Amino acid sequence: MSAITETQVREAMSRVIDPELRKDLIELEMVRAITIDGGHVTVGVALTIPGCPLKATIDGDVQREVGSIEGVTSVLVDFTSMSEDERATLATRLRGGRPPAPAGTLSISPKTRVIAVASGKGGVGKSSMTVNLAIAFQQLGLEVGIIDADIYGFSVPGMLGIHQRPVTVDKMIVPPVAHNLKTISIGYFMEEGGAVLWRGPMLHKAMQQFLQDVHWGDLDVLLIDMPPGTGDVAISLGSLLPKSEALVVTTPQAAAQRVAERAAAVSERVNMRVIGVVENMAYRVCPCCGERDDLFGTGGGESLASHLDVPLLAQIPLESTLREGGDTGLPFMLSTPDAPAAVAIRELANRLHGMRTQDPLARIKKPLKIV
Repeated sequence: MSAITETQVREAMSRVIDPELRKDLIELEMVRAITIDGGHVTVGVALTIPGCPLKATIDGDVQREVGSIEGVTSVLVDFTSMSEDERATLATRLRGGRPPAPAGTLSISPKTRVIAVASGKGGVGKSSMTVNLAIAFQQLGLEVGIIDADIYGFSVPGMLGIHQRPVTVDKMIVPPVAHNLKTISIGYFMEEGGAVLWRGPMLHKAMQQFLQDVHWGDLDVLLIDMPPGTGDVAISLGSLLPKSEALVVTTPQAAAQRVAERAAAVSERVNMRVIGVVENMAYRVCPCCGERDDLFGTGGGESLASHLDVPLLAQIPLESTLREGGDTGLPFMLSTPDAPAAVAIRELANRLHGMRTQDPLARIKKPLKIV
């Protein structure tokens, strides 16, 4: 049996991906000294910060990859942390060698498609729609991020099972990652059970930080889970992202439809283009007989789309697995991918993805009807 070489170990380390930075440890220059003693291998790894919340994940990945080398009998990972100068160098590398952007510059690529998922009222499933739609986009091979802009009622961290605070590298916030989705939420900075008591200027500042200080990288799609209603956050995002799109979520009830019209009107007023309507909880399929049950009535989504002069893009059935996924931190698009609601959201993602490449003349904003 041939002796283990440092080249073999480094090749194995190149297969270890930092869960949040999404690059391998060799490329990030996080690998330090490598010691080989027969079948025993010790690898030095410099974490971005002391007490990195994903230390255990990196340790397990290094153990797996280095341990797969023929002849290796044990692997020890010797963790250290980067110096301030090393973190500054890493931040420059993450920016592609570019210096820090001037204050006020968005960290989102101009090529990133931004879709705000909006609703007029709470309880229509907007957050669960955002999370599962993001998974559906990711399954199309797209790089996807989520901003939880519902500052007072943040729920994305729990729905994705993320419990750690974001890592900061030289004043650059690295968004936590779950299921290959980059995310940011005020919930990551709150103590357990904490509440947000902010007014308009502080809300605007939070949105600025989410869009300017977070290292999003080259996203294909950024979904924004909007707060219900027509408040400060919608106005702030409209000014910061004037070319974004809005997807309006409603339920079949007439009351939900009327309130959703106001959210759509605000989106148009702040230069967000309303691209369509999604009717959530449109119906329930009986698990016993398979018949359709319109628990919340019918026609709300179709009526709203007609009033806004946009397409009704999807009708999503009500399913208990969707709620369970939000409670466990495992989105139902992953846990029950063949469920009718999962199939409908996957079709919605395909339809939205196709709309991006259509004839630009067909995407000219239509005037909003005042009802």
